[in-house]
Amino acid sequence: MSIIAIANQKGGVGKTTTAVNLSASLAALKKRVLLVDLDPQGSATLGSGFDQDDMDMSVNEFLLEQATANEVIQKTQFKYDIMPSNGDLTVAEVRLLKSDHKGAELKTLLAPLKTCYDYILIDCAPSLNMVTVNALVAADSVLVPIQCEYYALEGLNSLLNSIDHIRQSANPELRLEGLLRTMYDGRTRLTIEVSEQLIEHFGDAVYTTVIPRNIRLAEAPSHGEPVMYYDKRSQGAAAYLALASEMLRHHQEQLEKDTAKDKVEETV
Repeated sequence: MSIIAIANQKGGVGKTTTAVNLSASLAALKKRVLLVDLDPQGSATLGSGFDQDDMDMSVNEFLLEQATANEVIQKTQFKYDIMPSNGDLTVAEVRLLKSDHKGAELKTLLAPLKTCYDYILIDCAPSLNMVTVNALVAADSVLVPIQCEYYALEGLNSLLNSIDHIRQSANPELRLEGLLRTMYDGRTRLTIEVSEQLIEHFGDAVYTTVIPRNIRLAEAPSHGEPVMYYDKRSQGAAAYLALASEMLRHHQEQLEKDTAKDKVEETV
């Protein structure tokens, strides 16, 4: 089981689009998926077919331990589960600031769910607030969507510094899951230059899969659907399925490496 925070301190980079569509794509590949919406705007909730203003329980109540996971989790019609969010999450933010647990509340609360899911994806707000800190402390890894523009690297450095701080202070096992190039337009020199810079600086940490600029991806949230359900033949749908497949392949390769390493250590 893997807990992946989807984060970028810069907004408008396709973070929630990635959270929703990667959840749907992993579920389509027969993985048990829980999407945790940790953004008070509730965009992942809306994009999964729920009215954020029409729910009795949200992730806010879960974080404040006023409701159990079973009371909060909703089953979507897209084969993944979701912990929905709305503006009430700002209440949890204030409470967490006063907590003595150093951002570990979410990690503790998610622990019993590890046997229920193959993947828990956390859609973080575009800011390093206490709720986002909780996500990074709870996560095994961080997936970073990056729009191919000149300010991308500047925002990325800030996020990587934050990840290093969390690793040193609260979650030493936190690793970079990968960098995902979003809103990709290979016809423009700017996109190509920024893409080359990312690969030069981060190498294999950059996913081979790119998410193209695609009108269907932009339209799907307003219909409350992942793009593979809104238009399964679109480039956006194909790209997120490819991303899910690439992620699963990387995880399988890492598992095989770890298993081989363990066997060598046992024989020494």
